[in-house]
Amino acid sequence: MTTEEHDSGTAPRSKPRGTAFLLAQVGAHAAARFAERVGVLGVAPSDVGLLRMIAMRPGRSQQSLAGELGVVPSRVVTLVDGLERKGLVERRRNPQDRRNYALHLTEEGSRVMAGMREVGAAHENDICAALDEAQREQLTALLEAVAVQQGLTPGVHPGYRR
Repeated sequence: MTTEEHDSGTAPRSKPRGTAFLLAQVGAHAAARFAERVGVLGVAPSDVGLLRMIAMRPGRSQQSLAGELGVVPSRVVTLVDGLERKGLVERRRNPQDRRNYALHLTEEGSRVMAGMREVGAAHENDICAALDEAQREQLTALLEAVAVQQGLTPGVHPGYRR
């Protein structure tokens, strides 16, 4: 025990430095910065993920979205309601099954997605500015391996399950 620790009567302070801590620290920081950046487009991070998933498969059903997100369909209804109120998504009756809605981006939704590509690229460049291209590729590969081992669904943020 050092004199300083002895005199203060407190336990020694150690700097957190574990990998899991660093992942959480950088992840929380990146998430907060991302929320700030997408906020200028009038959307939240959760909106962005849903818009991306709909843009990748236009006409998909709410049920397929729920399955991919790993949430109950009623949760997706609530999330899509929010996107619809913002004028970003529209529900159309599925011509093959009139009981289901097909989800499509509106013109405004497509505009927001185009802005998101720019915001996303700037965000990635900012967060990873300390790394060269080879290091970025290595970090991506390592994080993908961790995500697979942890059973995470590729491209789906686990926050939707809350």
